[in-house]
Amino acid sequence: MEHQSENKDMNHEFLPMTSVANNTGDQVAPGVFVLTTKIVNVYFIQCSEDPSTYYLVDAGMPKSGDMICEWAEKWFNHPPKAILLTHGHFDHVGAVNDLAEKWQVPVFAHHEEIPYLNGQKDYPKPDPSVNGGLVTKLSPMFPNHGIDLGSRIQPLPEDGTVPGLAGWKWIHTPGHTPGHVSFFRENDRVLIAGDAFITVKQESLYQVMTQKQELNGPPKYFTTDWKLAEKSVQTLAALEPSVAATGHGIPMNGSKLKEGLPHLAQNFNELAVPDHGKYVD
Repeated sequence: MEHQSENKDMNHEFLPMTSVANNTGDQVAPGVFVLTTKIVNVYFIQCSEDPSTYYLVDAGMPKSGDMICEWAEKWFNHPPKAILLTHGHFDHVGAVNDLAEKWQVPVFAHHEEIPYLNGQKDYPKPDPSVNGGLVTKLSPMFPNHGIDLGSRIQPLPEDGTVPGLAGWKWIHTPGHTPGHVSFFRENDRVLIAGDAFITVKQESLYQVMTQKQELNGPPKYFTTDWKLAEKSVQTLAALEPSVAATGHGIPMNGSKLKEGLPHLAQNFNELAVPDHGKYVD
């Protein structure tokens, strides 16, 4: 692998990454790399048993395939073994068809998410009535249609393992979508949370652009089951992650995460659930 970074001291706070507009990459934990594509993160997970083997988690915004390929080449010099999806919203699968075809690799997702990835279903439309900011108001313009990956899409194993990725497990974290999953490495408690919770107020365009780091529930305008979303955050908080690598926002560790995630889980209704909305009542 061409890219080499010293492992960061996990007892210190991460320094903020460069602004999302610059599409930069960084190492957030041993063998885990983040690439920010416009407003969403994708992750590269290196296999501990074979460092030349890696997986891509999520596929970013539409038209981000060239950027993802560039960083894959920079860090690894060859395609990943597979693409893992936390869920199928447009900003997480924007380049997945192109990448899967170019790399000739399978795509794995939870079985409840597959109907949105094989052309059978569309997601519910976003809800611009939830309290938020400019991104919320713009959300009716966001695509909610499913995609069709054909024979490339495969269900994750029912036993919670990730094929070929020793030490990691997937955890069903529904609420934001029915088949949303997070990925967890038990030996050092590194968590890739997807949109189960995030570290930026995604509803606010200003905070999205400045990337002010703060713990939040899933993006309000696209979350359809708040009871399940609450249970999912409680499940992840119980893992006591050392690092939270989220779909949106700067990855978080240290005291912000140690204190903030339990606080979010315990006060989810007050901190995360909108005051009103068509998926709230």
